[in-house]
Amino acid sequence: MAKRKTPKTEKIVDLKPKAEKVTDEQLARIQNAVNGVSNHQVEIGRIETKKHQLLHNLIQLQSQLTNLQEELHKEYNTIDINIDTGEINYAPENLNTAENGETNKED
Repeated sequence: MAKRKTPKTEKIVDLKPKAEKVTDEQLARIQNAVNGVSNHQVEIGRIETKKHQLLHNLIQLQSQLTNLQEELHKEYNTIDINIDTGEINYAPENLNTAENGETNKED
Protein backbone atom coordinates (compact mmCIF):
# COMPACT_ATOMS: atom_id res chain seq x y z
CA MET A 1 0.00 0.00 0.00
CA ALA A 2 1.24 3.50 -0.88
CA LYS A 3 2.22 5.97 1.76
CA ARG A 4 0.22 9.12 2.22
CA LYS A 5 2.02 12.24 0.97
CA THR A 6 -0.10 14.82 2.78
CA PRO A 7 0.04 14.96 6.54
CA LYS A 8 -3.01 13.81 8.43
CA THR A 9 -5.01 16.84 9.58
CA GLU A 10 -6.06 17.14 13.12
CA LYS A 11 -9.70 17.79 14.00
CA ILE A 12 -10.34 21.30 15.20
CA VAL A 13 -12.69 21.46 18.10
CA ASP A 14 -14.74 24.63 18.49
CA LEU A 15 -14.89 25.35 22.18
CA LYS A 16 -17.39 28.20 21.78
CA PRO A 17 -20.93 26.86 22.18
CA LYS A 18 -23.36 27.37 19.28
CA ALA A 19 -26.06 29.95 19.83
CA GLU A 20 -29.59 28.61 19.95
CA LYS A 21 -31.40 31.89 19.29
CA VAL A 22 -30.70 35.21 17.66
CA THR A 23 -30.72 38.29 19.85
CA ASP A 24 -33.99 40.09 20.56
CA GLU A 25 -32.81 43.04 18.48
CA GLN A 26 -31.99 40.80 15.52
CA LEU A 27 -35.33 39.02 15.85
CA ALA A 28 -37.16 42.35 15.86
CA ARG A 29 -35.25 43.50 12.75
CA ILE A 30 -36.00 40.24 10.94
CA GLN A 31 -39.69 40.41 11.86
CA ASN A 32 -39.84 44.05 10.76
CA ALA A 33 -38.30 43.23 7.39
CA VAL A 34 -40.56 40.22 6.81
CA ASN A 35 -43.65 42.20 7.78
CA GLY A 36 -42.59 45.01 5.44
CA VAL A 37 -42.21 42.59 2.54
CA SER A 38 -45.60 41.01 3.30
CA ASN A 39 -47.33 44.39 3.52
CA HIS A 40 -45.85 45.50 0.22
CA GLN A 41 -46.90 42.26 -1.48
CA VAL A 42 -50.47 42.73 -0.24
CA GLU A 43 -50.48 46.35 -1.45
CA ILE A 44 -49.17 45.29 -4.87
CA GLY A 45 -52.01 42.75 -5.03
CA ARG A 46 -54.53 45.49 -4.29
CA ILE A 47 -53.03 47.73 -6.95
CA GLU A 48 -53.04 44.90 -9.52
CA THR A 49 -56.70 44.16 -8.73
CA LYS A 50 -57.58 47.84 -9.19
CA LYS A 51 -55.57 47.89 -12.43
CA HIS A 52 -57.53 44.88 -13.71
CA GLN A 53 -60.83 46.60 -12.88
CA LEU A 54 -59.72 49.80 -14.63
CA LEU A 55 -58.61 47.90 -17.73
CA HIS A 56 -61.98 46.11 -17.83
CA ASN A 57 -63.81 49.45 -17.55
CA LEU A 58 -61.59 50.92 -20.28
CA ILE A 59 -62.50 48.09 -22.67
CA GLN A 60 -66.21 48.70 -21.99
CA LEU A 61 -65.82 52.45 -22.62
CA GLN A 62 -63.90 51.84 -25.85
CA SER A 63 -66.67 49.51 -27.00
CA GLN A 64 -69.29 52.18 -26.21
CA LEU A 65 -67.29 54.75 -28.17
CA THR A 66 -66.98 52.42 -31.16
CA ASN A 67 -70.75 51.83 -31.12
CA LEU A 68 -71.39 55.57 -30.91
CA GLN A 69 -69.00 56.23 -33.79
CA GLU A 70 -70.85 53.67 -35.92
CA GLU A 71 -74.16 55.35 -35.02
CA LEU A 72 -72.80 58.81 -35.91
CA HIS A 73 -71.35 57.54 -39.18
CA LYS A 74 -74.72 56.05 -40.19
CA GLU A 75 -76.57 59.27 -39.35
CA TYR A 76 -74.08 61.93 -40.50
CA ASN A 77 -71.74 59.94 -42.77
CA THR A 78 -68.78 61.09 -40.65
CA ILE A 79 -67.40 60.63 -37.17
CA ASP A 80 -65.35 63.83 -37.23
CA ILE A 81 -67.09 65.74 -34.45
CA ASN A 82 -65.63 68.55 -32.34
CA ILE A 83 -66.13 67.17 -28.83
CA ASP A 84 -66.09 70.68 -27.31
CA THR A 85 -68.78 72.24 -29.50
CA GLY A 86 -70.55 69.30 -31.14
CA GLU A 87 -69.82 70.77 -34.57
CA ILE A 88 -69.72 68.21 -37.36
CA ASN A 89 -66.65 68.50 -39.59
CA TYR A 90 -67.61 67.17 -42.98
CA ALA A 91 -64.75 66.20 -45.26
CA PRO A 92 -64.72 68.19 -48.47
CA GLU A 93 -65.97 66.00 -51.31
CA ASN A 94 -63.86 67.71 -53.96
CA LEU A 95 -60.85 69.80 -53.03
CA ASN A 96 -61.10 71.81 -56.29
CA THR A 97 -64.59 73.11 -55.48
CA ALA A 98 -64.79 76.58 -53.94
CA GLU A 99 -66.98 77.22 -50.91
CA ASN A 100 -69.76 78.74 -53.03
CA GLY A 101 -70.05 75.57 -55.09
CA GLU A 102 -68.19 76.77 -58.20
CA THR A 103 -65.18 74.95 -59.52
CA ASN A 104 -61.88 76.57 -58.65
CA LYS A 105 -60.40 77.51 -62.03
CA GLU A 106 -56.99 78.59 -60.70
CA ASP A 107 -55.66 75.01 -60.78
